Amino acid sequence: MSARAHRWLALAAAAGAGWLQAASLAWPGNGQPLWWLQILSLACLAGLLQRTPHWRGAAWLSWVFATAWLTGTFWWLYISMHVYGGLAAPLAAAAVLLLAAFLSLDYALAAALWRLAGARRPARDAALFASLWLGAELLRGTLYTGLPWGAGGYAHVDGPLAALAPWVGVYGIGAVAAALAYLLSLLLVHPARRSWRYWVAIALSAGVLAACNVQTRNAQASPPGPKLRVGLLQGNIPQDEKFETGSGIPLALEWYGKRLQDTDAQLVVAPETAIPLLPEQLPDGYLEAIRDTFAHGSRAALVGIPLGNFADGYTNAVMGFAPGAPPYRYYKHHLVPFGEFIPPMFKWFTRMMNIPLGDFNRGAVVQPSFAWAGQRLAPNICYEDLFGEELGARFADAAQAPTIFVNLSNIAWFGNSIAIDQHLQISRMRALEFERPMIRATNTGATVIIDRFGHVTDALPRVTRGVLVGDVEGGTVLTPFARWVSRLGLAPLWAVALAAALLACGSRLRRPQP
Repeated sequence: MSARAHRWLALAAAAGAGWLQAASLAWPGNGQPLWWLQILSLACLAGLLQRTPHWRGAAWLSWVFATAWLTGTFWWLYISMHVYGGLAAPLAAAAVLLLAAFLSLDYALAAALWRLAGARRPARDAALFASLWLGAELLRGTLYTGLPWGAGGYAHVDGPLAALAPWVGVYGIGAVAAALAYLLSLLLVHPARRSWRYWVAIALSAGVLAACNVQTRNAQASPPGPKLRVGLLQGNIPQDEKFETGSGIPLALEWYGKRLQDTDAQLVVAPETAIPLLPEQLPDGYLEAIRDTFAHGSRAALVGIPLGNFADGYTNAVMGFAPGAPPYRYYKHHLVPFGEFIPPMFKWFTRMMNIPLGDFNRGAVVQPSFAWAGQRLAPNICYEDLFGEELGARFADAAQAPTIFVNLSNIAWFGNSIAIDQHLQISRMRALEFERPMIRATNTGATVIIDRFGHVTDALPRVTRGVLVGDVEGGTVLTPFARWVSRLGLAPLWAVALAAALLACGSRLRRPQP
């Protein structure tokens, strides 16, 4: 086989492995995460990188792998742009591909740095690969407002490495998985298999997996605490009708208004923009009627609604109503580019789509919780639950730390797609990291109750209209992850990644030049 054909075959293999990485996050058909497939697919990339002598080739392989992975992960953005936004199909497809290709540059940089550092010892190279891969994940999750959707660690929410979530979070899990993937890839490298160091590393890796698996299976629940009876509303309002005055708006106002009044639960939650109008646009007395419903008795509510006005700007918000308390407000902090704010120089792009309410104001990172029935309920809207470091900022004051997370979402923008399953795994990871339950009220799914160990205890069928009623028990213990991320953010993980990058550059500089 010619060298050219060999390079093309390697790129094709990298693309295939990247698609498997995407599928490991939520397998098409059943939406389940496959932790072993995430490690295996990344091991394929690591093996290809070891057979590539030049940093440029390594960068290309990693870029192709990541582009296939990210395209396969959030391909459903095409639905929002084309089906609901009206963008021409070729342009929508190109936009998804270009976004994935751009974000993949972080992984190309990681592979190039690893190749520049050279290969010496299995354990050392595995640690370097994992640290640089961690750096790439952090870059993707923070630069340009961050888009960490589909981070590799989410595939492990049901795997043995889930035991590490309360200690190092999803990024730390991803780094450990990358180290394991690298060691696995060495099985095909004959010199490595003859090294006792390699087999020591393999034994230690097997021990880590076994210990994590035992910890996950034997985790003991703390003594039962007070439970909160919740009613989670799922309106299943079609996205192409949601903001239409002749169909979706009257349906939403009638259905959610009726369920807020009738649902027998201590807390009733309606999803993101369940009320799809600004207060000044609502029928006279509508919002006042909701407030009066919860002004007396033993029920409270959290309701997704845009607040503000066209003159001063508006926010994607949550209003809370409880007896004897003034209305509560939470304003979304982490806004979606193009959907909730328009990046500089991109107004031409948003003008090509028909997406309403596209430029929101931003709330603060840390906002008060909604206190009700002995619980401190911390709302987050839509994909805000991707940013564990921002949710973690609410734990800086242990006395005011949330006891329950409440996610209000509307991802009907992405149809009945794998996005629903992926978002569910993200919420489950947050529950694992903080040992806090997450209750989710969504327009089309997944409307669920997740306990503080990341297990789904109650769920509504997706893309149906209904009310989920169940019990949730709040959490009070602060995990190690909650303690350090609330004070330091992601700085400790950044330090590991930057140290690896400096080591890689230093190794290159110290190497004798030909």
